Amino acid sequence: MEKLVYVLWKPESVSVEAFRDSLIGEVGRELIDQGARELAVSVADEHVQYAQGSVITQMSAPISAIASLWLDSHLDRAPYEKALERVSDRLAGYLVLESRPIVNRKQRAPTGQRTPGINTIAFLEKPDDLEYETWREIWQGSHTGIAIETQSTFLYIQNVVVRALTPDAPPWVAIVEEGFPGEALTDQHVFYASGGSEEVLDRNRGRMVESCQRFIEFDHLESHMFSEYILLE
Repeated sequence: MEKLVYVLWKPESVSVEAFRDSLIGEVGRELIDQGARELAVSVADEHVQYAQGSVITQMSAPISAIASLWLDSHLDRAPYEKALERVSDRLAGYLVLESRPIVNRKQRAPTGQRTPGINTIAFLEKPDDLEYETWREIWQGSHTGIAIETQSTFLYIQNVVVRALTPDAPPWVAIVEEGFPGEALTDQHVFYASGGSEEVLDRNRGRMVESCQRFIEFDHLESHMFSEYILLE
């Protein structure tokens, strides 16, 4: 099987709630009926509006949702793309190689319902001064352990982009999904798993920032806040 990630922008005239409902409702059922093996949707809906001040974007129109689906072959993607395009203003698709350093076993929800907490998704470009393998080794090698040790994540998915599947897709090389407790975006002690200690907070935050500076092109970084809905697994 292969994993496909579609980045979606909603029509301006459609509310975030209506967009979410269409993706986890009619469109989600259509994708499953067509044969998707797994399906997850992350949406910037009303449940994460409180965290939108933490969004980092270089885009005039913010990303509205992510649809992640597993297919037997990406060559069969046309009807799935058509279903997503029908409700979206813009769509960018990617074939990715997924790694799950942290599997969510703590914050679960019934199928189709919102996963507790908040899903932060970062879209990364490779800095020009790093060779690809050097960049990948920093990110998936040494940085992975630091991220796990210094943050309160209950979910950590690393999607290495194999190639873009749609025209004019942004040149991202990685899409990173992390699940945090809902309070993490308003309380640094929760985000950095400090246990209330200022010393631990400073240490964890410093390690994380220093590590990110090694491989993230901050001028092109996209980091967005979503609600996650698992529709099929």
